[in-house]
Amino acid sequence: MGNICFEKMKEVYLDAVLDIYNHYVLNSTATFHSHPLNKEEMRNLVFFANEKYITFVILQNNTVCGYVLLTRHKAREAYDTTAEVTIYLHPAFVKQGLGGLALSHIEGYAKTQSIHALVATICWDNTASIALFEKHGYAKCAHYKEVGKKFNKYLDLVAYQKIT
Repeated sequence: MGNICFEKMKEVYLDAVLDIYNHYVLNSTATFHSHPLNKEEMRNLVFFANEKYITFVILQNNTVCGYVLLTRHKAREAYDTTAEVTIYLHPAFVKQGLGGLALSHIEGYAKTQSIHALVATICWDNTASIALFEKHGYAKCAHYKEVGKKFNKYLDLVAYQKIT
């Protein structure tokens, strides 16, 4: 697999992260965005004022092969110990074990931030992502029917949860 490391998101990685995300925008239901994002929109998704929430880029031999985010679940105080976890991998780096490494890394960081529960929201037809989260101890806790529409198709959204 090569030398893998995780580095806190920096402006220098923004173009690579934007390219990865826009690939999924245009070619999949992994995200419910329908239009490619510009740099400013992407910047708003990966940089956070609150240090509790963070994006790490996944580097393999100094090449950006993906990123993992820990984001706010809901903007109410009672949710302060819950966070959402999201992973996007460059298509050339899927099915190489990076998703599991990314989950382990972000879970470790979440514990340092006193996060008690992690939630992943996933499009129901994204079976690879569902399998990844299930393999790493996440359990299905919600199923929302036809809440998104992309590519002229209504889409279900499922939530997976893990208590840290």
